[in-house]
Amino acid sequence: MDDSIPTYTAAPDGSLSSEMASAYREAGVIVLHDFVSSDACSALRQRALELVDAFDPATVDTVFSSATDQHQADAYFLESGDKIRFFLEVDAFDEHGRLRQSKTDSLNKIGHAMHDLDPVFEQFSYTPALATIVDRLGIRDPGVLQSMYIFKPPRIGGEVVFHQDSTYLYTEPESCIGCWFALEDATTENGCMHFIPGGHKGPLRERSVRVADDRLALKTLDDTPWEADRALPVEARAGTLVLFHGRAPHYSGPNRSSTSRHAYTLHVIDRGSAYPADNWLQRGDDMPVRGFR
Repeated sequence: MDDSIPTYTAAPDGSLSSEMASAYREAGVIVLHDFVSSDACSALRQRALELVDAFDPATVDTVFSSATDQHQADAYFLESGDKIRFFLEVDAFDEHGRLRQSKTDSLNKIGHAMHDLDPVFEQFSYTPALATIVDRLGIRDPGVLQSMYIFKPPRIGGEVVFHQDSTYLYTEPESCIGCWFALEDATTENGCMHFIPGGHKGPLRERSVRVADDRLALKTLDDTPWEADRALPVEARAGTLVLFHGRAPHYSGPNRSSTSRHAYTLHVIDRGSAYPADNWLQRGDDMPVRGFR
């Protein structure tokens, strides 16, 4: 197996060549530099800052951490599938309950329906180029299930432990594709993602399921260990799109640098697949999963 991450310069129209599509199927991840213009990145960052400016941290104390899963029994998180909500870093507060840094540099992410509820994010998310890509990858009836604006703030940006996104966004059959856009340069110093090439060919290890209205649990499906020594960093300059399979094992390290690592992530599923009622992310009947057309 080729232990490398397939990396290309994006085509002007955003389409995938046969070589690119084949590389994605083999590695489970593909990097497309220059997929998004610098102006588009700037516009999304600016809109995120406007949302943050209107956010009052005193009204929310929900932190998001993949290492501790503190959010899994929090109604504010569990009910965010069809809303725009704000999640703080674990280390955002000092011993007196005050933010250590600015609001922007205290947030873990905003999620999970900006793509449907905010016009700027909507315009960025529902593009012909992205529709063409997911069609090329075999999603027959694609729908954008969720969106996240990830801050990875300087000094306190938390580690994201090894996981597979289909654990959280499971369909039958599995269909989840992650679309991760670098809005700022992602480096090993500020916590870029790491992937195991070809790791998507292994089993799905866990499923996150609702066991009660106010609690989630991880259900073990397979205890095969991660091949952690094969994980490779994906450094990505602003404007890069990283596409990855829902089973692709990945993680990101903490950000202890002085620079943030803003990114925007969409998850696309096939609306023809069954979406279990015990998945954590649920949307109201008035907000069905939308397609690109």
